[in-house]
Amino acid sequence: MTSGKKIGLALGVVAALGLAGMGAFYSLTGDAGNGSCAAAGAATRRMEPLVRGEVAAVTLHARPQAAPPLAFTGPDGKPATLAAMKGRTLLVNLWATWCAPCLKEMPALDALQKEMGGPDFAVVAINIDTRNLDKPKAWLAENRIAALPFHADPQAATFQLLRTAHKVEGMPVSLIVDKAGCELGLIQGPADWASADAKALIGAAIGRP
Repeated sequence: MTSGKKIGLALGVVAALGLAGMGAFYSLTGDAGNGSCAAAGAATRRMEPLVRGEVAAVTLHARPQAAPPLAFTGPDGKPATLAAMKGRTLLVNLWATWCAPCLKEMPALDALQKEMGGPDFAVVAINIDTRNLDKPKAWLAENRIAALPFHADPQAATFQLLRTAHKVEGMPVSLIVDKAGCELGLIQGPADWASADAKALIGAAIGRP
């Protein structure tokens, strides 16, 4: 092989690797092609006219992407991942006891889970307290938050991942993820998840009539 051909081949490999790296980056940030989440656009179109009232701050994705690879512990204390929860539409919420708006919306999240939770939907509330790790469970018990299974991420890595992927800066933050693991939308800040507006939006995400 001549030196010119070798150089051309090497440049081709570098270019291919560069494109692959860009694809991996944009897959995380949600700026690239939506691949296997193309069908999720039907859900966001159903949801679009329902982004109003108590859930007017929800941002829907025109091109839904795979949800970030969040990892945390489940109610049994064992490792869990968002990817392993495919099969149900999810409202994924990050909260902490030091976050007053988070605490304010917890009763509404609990009510939403109690009313709409089932085989096709669940609220996944992930606590990200990094100190006094007994405090979150104690707060839930004191405030009679009983319908929400306890998920925790004492390293707060889930928040850091969302901060990188979506430029999230504050708490609480919630993601709406479909049964295939595609992120349909998100909201930074609290919402009244027990409201008629929220139930209608979640119903559209699930595909309930």
